[in-house]
Amino acid sequence: MNWILDESHLPDLARGAALLGTGGGGDPYIGRLLVQEAIREHGPITVLDPDGLDDDLFIVPTAMMGAPTVMVEKVPRGSEPVVALRRLEKHLGRTAGATMPIECGGLNSMIPLLVAARTGLPVVDADGMGRAFPELQMETFSVYGVHGSPMVVASDREETVLIETGADDVRMERLSRAVTIQFGGAALIAEYPMSGADAKRTAVPRTLSLALGAGRTIREAREAHADPVQALQEFFATTIYRHLRVLFRGKVSDVERRTTGGFARGSTRMTGPDGGTLELQFQNEHLIARRDGEVVCVVPDLICVLDDSTGEPITTEGLRYGQRVVVVGISTPDLMRTPAALATFGPAAFGLDLAFTPVEELSAVPVG
Repeated sequence: MNWILDESHLPDLARGAALLGTGGGGDPYIGRLLVQEAIREHGPITVLDPDGLDDDLFIVPTAMMGAPTVMVEKVPRGSEPVVALRRLEKHLGRTAGATMPIECGGLNSMIPLLVAARTGLPVVDADGMGRAFPELQMETFSVYGVHGSPMVVASDREETVLIETGADDVRMERLSRAVTIQFGGAALIAEYPMSGADAKRTAVPRTLSLALGAGRTIREAREAHADPVQALQEFFATTIYRHLRVLFRGKVSDVERRTTGGFARGSTRMTGPDGGTLELQFQNEHLIARRDGEVVCVVPDLICVLDDSTGEPITTEGLRYGQRVVVVGISTPDLMRTPAALATFGPAAFGLDLAFTPVEELSAVPVG
């Protein structure tokens, strides 16, 4: 069912998007403020349920790309994604009937809403990652036959670069990453133009609704003085994600973080009250969690760091020494665990020399 998104939805949506961003995807608070301003100026946004899409609807997803650490200081003007969309429309000779997220995490849940509010377009309640990933070819769209090119990269000075690489989405990522670095490390994009039929076949469905529900669950649990993690476990059990496992509780004891090659890369070490440790490795998003040296969660399953007292998600750029945290793993939907999907965004795609094992099989730590 289609629904209307207004300003009242944004705090919960941003919170849930930060959770699904698995540490990356850009700062959702920045995106929330941009969308809030746009809704106040232009009115609420129509969200389209993917099952009801017309097969011939022309959809142009919009997003931010670059290092999340850069976006904290290099805040978008707000016009850039619309500039990218219009440039791609001009190139293709077609007018978009809707926009859509390419990922459901962090800032990139918000950019299509910003475009929708500014243009009057509806936004599709689906995306191509079911979380956040650091590279543009890491899309269910690409896995199942929809390619990202042609795409447009726009700078904060509204410069645009058109990139056409045919069916080679990895080459598209490399070229657009180089352009983004020249644009200051962050840019706004329009890519993966597709039909409604394509979206129904290749997208992870209802992830805006998922982010909204997850964010609301955290807030309502906190207001009721209940455990947000327990509430999230019960919430995800009703979704296509199904499983949430607590991986660790403890204190951040070390963070190593650097911005290089257009990505935020690094690692985090956490120490538990019993002396146990958890180590996270990230490339924009968390890739792998090792508890006392043993793997307990790995991509594409979600690794999420939450404040232990409030349940608020913490991004990789927000991690600080001394924070008391709980780390959870969340299973991905089935269409993200096929052999083709794992070849595109499983452990080997990040240079990790191990096979994918679902988080529900790796970790049996109870909530609490």
